[in-house]
Amino acid sequence: MRLEKRSVCTSSPQGITLLYHAYELQRSWLNSASALASISAEVLNNPTNPLGCVGIGPMASSALEVFAHATAPRGKPAFGIETVVINGKVFPVEEATVVNKPFGDLKRFRHAGLAKNAPRLLIVAPMSGHYATLLRGTVWRMLESCEVYITDWADAKEVPLHEGSFDLDDYIDYLIEFLQFISKEADGARPHMMAVCQPSVPAFAATALMNLHKDPARPATLTMMGGPIDTRESPTSVNDLAMERPIEWFRQTVIATVPMAHRGAGRRVYPGFLQLAGFMSMNLGSHLMSHFEMFKHLTVGDDDSAQAHKDFYDEYRSVCDMTAEFYLQTIEEVFQKHSIPNGEFRHKGEIVDLGKITDTGLLAIEGERDDISGIGQTKAALHLATNLPEKKKRYYMAEGAGHYGIFNGGKWRNKVAPVVEDFIAKNS
Repeated sequence: MRLEKRSVCTSSPQGITLLYHAYELQRSWLNSASALASISAEVLNNPTNPLGCVGIGPMASSALEVFAHATAPRGKPAFGIETVVINGKVFPVEEATVVNKPFGDLKRFRHAGLAKNAPRLLIVAPMSGHYATLLRGTVWRMLESCEVYITDWADAKEVPLHEGSFDLDDYIDYLIEFLQFISKEADGARPHMMAVCQPSVPAFAATALMNLHKDPARPATLTMMGGPIDTRESPTSVNDLAMERPIEWFRQTVIATVPMAHRGAGRRVYPGFLQLAGFMSMNLGSHLMSHFEMFKHLTVGDDDSAQAHKDFYDEYRSVCDMTAEFYLQTIEEVFQKHSIPNGEFRHKGEIVDLGKITDTGLLAIEGERDDISGIGQTKAALHLATNLPEKKKRYYMAEGAGHYGIFNGGKWRNKVAPVVEDFIAKNS
């Protein structure tokens, strides 16, 4: 979960709720402006329109297209994984939703190129403002050797109030239920689990609980990537912000009530648009330059380069809300109280004893240049599993990789993923 310093703050829950309403109003206005700009750009780009080819026509159409894309409404992106290549052969990928729950579904990806006894891998996506599609590259790479499942978390503003609340306890329960389902589909074989960033904590807790209760579906391995297991190790600016402010500040400053326009009207949430504002403000200059580069590509007719920018921002700007209880509990338990490393973390009142992990292999992966989860924060999990044999523990630091580089991009595909595959193979 990423915390950002913001230029816009409010001093009361009523203030942030009014900001949410103002955002929705602005969004409705911009939707119309985006549609008009898109139509105008298409008219200017029409080869039968001579005005689009002379004078300021190309610049005007490019500017309108950039504006239309920047202000376009965005929903939940599709995974769009259609094929995978194994040993030079192309296999169609089957995507299916196999478990449907109010706050998140379980998706499954598989193809005919997998061995019958291929490992079943549950990838736990962060519930941190972006959709699970942020891990599209993670899923696609692991499909080369595993039947892949992923948690597809819901946008909290679209979950009706009658579905109840969702906090860290519920998150852990969802993971346990998903693992049990996967094991049942695999005729009792133990699945593997990979947690990317924030969910390393609930995945670690779920693993301990399932080991404690000798659950036959307990994961054979748990891979934690850039996770905040002990944020006292190499603290980053993200950790510092969480420590500087009391929990009441977060409750008063970033929690809003969902407006009536959504199915979850009345639910208390941490709005996705606030988190996106934090993301953008941290590197505003680079984002402005990126859009300027898109403009230049469009002006000279370099549509492929322009499309690469569009694809990135289509994903980056697609955000969702988190339930207030989950967000606040995560801030307090993970970043402020350090409940996991202090041995004080509880699940529904029961202490989560990490020493009970005795036969689930643990792989901790960190990025050398990670500015969100500092070096040592994920590795701490290996020390906390005191009764797990050392041969079932492994640590890997991805040289030159930042936070996103450990699960997406070339370093992930060529350096990190083979380590994960090797660890899974040795502990299957």
